[in-house]
Amino acid sequence: MVFKRRDPKTFFRALQEFIWPRGGWSRAFQYVNHRVRRLPDTPEKIARGIWAGVFTTFTPFYGLHFFVAMFFATIMRGNIIASLMATFFGNPLTYVPIGIVSLQTGHWLLGSEMKEGTERSFGGKFVDAGGDLWQNLKHVILGEPRDWTALARFYDEIFFPYLVGGIIPGVIVATVCYYLSVPVIRAYQKRRKGAIKAKFEALKAKAAAKSIDRKKKAD
Repeated sequence: MVFKRRDPKTFFRALQEFIWPRGGWSRAFQYVNHRVRRLPDTPEKIARGIWAGVFTTFTPFYGLHFFVAMFFATIMRGNIIASLMATFFGNPLTYVPIGIVSLQTGHWLLGSEMKEGTERSFGGKFVDAGGDLWQNLKHVILGEPRDWTALARFYDEIFFPYLVGGIIPGVIVATVCYYLSVPVIRAYQKRRKGAIKAKFEALKAKAAAKSIDRKKKAD
């Protein structure tokens, strides 16, 4: 294959780069920020896509964030590519604080109490729930007894409070990102248009100068 890597990436290397990309998260964020600003669309439409992507990171639909972001961006008539790139707001460095804030807000709104140790095993509870779901699906196919107790507990203690509690902080953070993005993108696009126009004028002037020189030589 033409684009095949010379040194195939191992599983552990891929996992390491997912947690900490080469160059660090600061460089990765700058790259995403640069790509978003260069999208060929209006600042408002790009910013609506950013809103959809950032808000999606406050939902408990891990593994489906791209699809959720596309759904919200479509409803809001935002830029879909911007929404996908904005899901970068949720990463291994931010998922835990986002989850804790969403859970605490959700339990507060529902009048329930977040049980001891939820913060310490937050990621583990999602992994365990996925494992239980897989086992029960296999039991359904094989016709064996199913036990949905663990999943029901996960829904009551984690998923539903997270789903409810992520709405308020998600809307706040996404809206802040929207209003910060619009002027930044507009200024960037204006500067870029000016640079392109200046370059075009320079090429035009250079072509005109060459034409004059040819006429002088011909005369």
